[in-house]
Amino acid sequence: MSRKFNALKLNENDNVAVALRGIKEGEWLSIQGDDEKIQVMQKIPYGHKIATTFIAKDAKILKYGECMGISTEEIQPGHHVHVFNVRGLKEEERISSLKEVQQP
Repeated sequence: MSRKFNALKLNENDNVAVALRGIKEGEWLSIQGDDEKIQVMQKIPYGHKIATTFIAKDAKILKYGECMGISTEEIQPGHHVHVFNVRGLKEEERISSLKEVQQP
């Protein structure tokens, strides 16, 4: 019997996963290649991000292995990661982030 996954982690370094369908509060994340047990603490709409680890305030949100924003508050595992708790990168942060990725 094949296992069905409800979220996708796009890079092993990511601290978020993407919901492959709407996920209800109380469900457990099932991420391919990841055996970690994370209970979803809030309803997560299809395509939205879920924290897979604790994310401190002002920490990088990593998706695709790259910084896609900065947290504006602490985010616990299993919580929704979206515009209400993430801000976009400032130009200097974007440039710095790109330089980090390009270094060997």
